[in-house]
Amino acid sequence: MRWLVTGAGGMLGQDVLARLRRDGETAVGLDRAALDITDPDMVHEAIEVHRPRIVLNCAAWTAVDDAEAREADALRVNGDGPRHLAEACAKNGARLLQVSTDYVFSGDATAPYPEDAPTRPRGAYARTKLEGERAVLATLPDAAYVVRTAWLYGAGGGNFVDTMIRLESARDTVDVVNDQQGQPTWTVDLADRLVRLGRAALAGTAPAGVYHGTSGGRTTWFGLAREVFRLLGADPERVRPTTSAAFVRPAPRPAYSVLGHDRWALAGIEPVRDWREALAAAFPALLGEDHTNRTSHTSDENHASHERHISGESHESDEKKGSAR
Repeated sequence: MRWLVTGAGGMLGQDVLARLRRDGETAVGLDRAALDITDPDMVHEAIEVHRPRIVLNCAAWTAVDDAEAREADALRVNGDGPRHLAEACAKNGARLLQVSTDYVFSGDATAPYPEDAPTRPRGAYARTKLEGERAVLATLPDAAYVVRTAWLYGAGGGNFVDTMIRLESARDTVDVVNDQQGQPTWTVDLADRLVRLGRAALAGTAPAGVYHGTSGGRTTWFGLAREVFRLLGADPERVRPTTSAAFVRPAPRPAYSVLGHDRWALAGIEPVRDWREALAAAFPALLGEDHTNRTSHTSDENHASHERHISGESHESDEKKGSAR
């Protein structure tokens, strides 16, 4: 067995498995029912049975607001789960790819965060994800790869772009926040980089450590919504700007989630393309799928009612949200 993918039932996990199987790779995908990463015995048994050379962890608690009231539960998934995987990988000589988030930063920068920028999580979800990063890097200093991502969308689950497609035909106008900047990222593009990074890791050509897996360029949730309307052939003026103050949430949202991509060069891999190009390429698949909202607390990375605040998040279950009225 070459690859083991956890959280395989979610939006990102589905695209990773599709890519691996298309390339003829030997891979097994385990969803939450098949592998609860908070159970160390289950984790060790799965690694020992399947004997992967590389493990890709797409499982995570992504309900950002719920984590504020249930941080201990979120920590078991986002902190303890990756640590269990890292310990099992260390025991069995496997490498580990850990998907993380832009939320580990404070979100008050004015230039893209480099991979080695100081972290400063501002909420419970962010703290638990940072604990997961630290656990895998400490346990597998030469064999752990943390890939931070943000603003994910794809055909395999509910997300902000999916919400905008639906609301275009349901509402005359939509109000969307225009004071949060980030990089909309197609899960197919992220899956491609994760697979290529894993291969480079196995070949010994990619240094271990932190990478940023987001699209190039930057926009706001308002800008993304207008681009979705434009691609639908609708009038972008129907999307109206508003501020985050109009959509108060339990957990703080980063105002600036733009990540730098310099470390990909060390692995011989080019960064992800511009977000507009990716969205246009993704659109046929997004329109052709009957998207099923995934709102469970444990899902895939990215990442509740997504009509409450059409500003979205970087993770699957929370990216359904927006600041829309």
